[in-house]
Amino acid sequence: MPSEQKMPATQTLDTLGRHMRDLRISVTDRCNFRCTYCMPRELFGPDHAFMPRASLLTFEEIARLSALFAQLGVTKLRLTGGEPLVRRDLEQLVDKLAPIPGIKDIGLTTNGSVLTLDKALKLADAGLQRITISLDALDDPTFRALNGVAFPVDRVLAAIDNATAAGLAPVKVNMVVKRGANDHCIEAMAEYFRGSDKVLRFIEFMDVGNSNGWRLDDVLTADEIVSRINARWPIEPIAPNYAGEVANRWRYSDGAGEIGVIAAITKPFCRGCTRARLSADGILYTCLFAGVGVNLKSLLRNGAGDDDMVERISNVWHGRRDRYSELRSQETPELKEKSKIEMSYIGG
Repeated sequence: MPSEQKMPATQTLDTLGRHMRDLRISVTDRCNFRCTYCMPRELFGPDHAFMPRASLLTFEEIARLSALFAQLGVTKLRLTGGEPLVRRDLEQLVDKLAPIPGIKDIGLTTNGSVLTLDKALKLADAGLQRITISLDALDDPTFRALNGVAFPVDRVLAAIDNATAAGLAPVKVNMVVKRGANDHCIEAMAEYFRGSDKVLRFIEFMDVGNSNGWRLDDVLTADEIVSRINARWPIEPIAPNYAGEVANRWRYSDGAGEIGVIAAITKPFCRGCTRARLSADGILYTCLFAGVGVNLKSLLRNGAGDDDMVERISNVWHGRRDRYSELRSQETPELKEKSKIEMSYIGG
């Protein structure tokens, strides 16, 4: 680790004038679920080769890189996977990230399968501030089928309660909606979380990676989701919490809370994207739909100094021109054969 940490520098802009404010850090490519839209069982079976432990960034390396990103304007860190909580002692990483100058927010996205109350308390004590838990249905047979390992709904609901009890509130709950798979569960999900302090977010089924069999016909659009909710409980749009927020926010007219809708397919938000992504083995990607990245781990392990690392990261971001979702919506021919990194590798 460097002997001293510099305070954050000025914001870093890409070719489209987008700041770098968020760093999403995948801490592992492993997951104990086999969700059909991410790691379908038929392609990620028992013989699937995950990264060897030596290939993963250590907690110390992640903390060092995070401090360098903070110098370039990053203020928010989110830990992802795979399933991040299958990496042991994750609270130790949070403890290393929390004191970094300039970092104002540390979050975690998890499937909740191993989020006990004890684990939630340890994460909160270490400095974790926010948590997002994935839950694609309340209907138990539907949820078991979607997660691919027959994991029950009630254990994820218990994890949500554990996060709340640990002070990681308000908890956000993510529901990926796929037409014909779980779209019949939308109203039940909304009803369950209405009136609570949880923020339910509906996510259009996305073409991340190459393995989930994505088809446009399987996308239940944001407009359809909003229309169905509004027909049952009137809702009204509200302003984003901050520039670059990916979810369109809606509140119930009767004051029973809010929902979010992430419409990466039908309403691309590329022009406001402030996210850089770091894979578990130290590859920097500038888009969720990226095909290639820049190996920062090799620079770290070959002895590169902080100034050289900052310059390399800055140059990558300055050259960034990603806007995949916008181009997809324009049906750009060159995207049809584009190879993309799997979500389990790069983080959601």
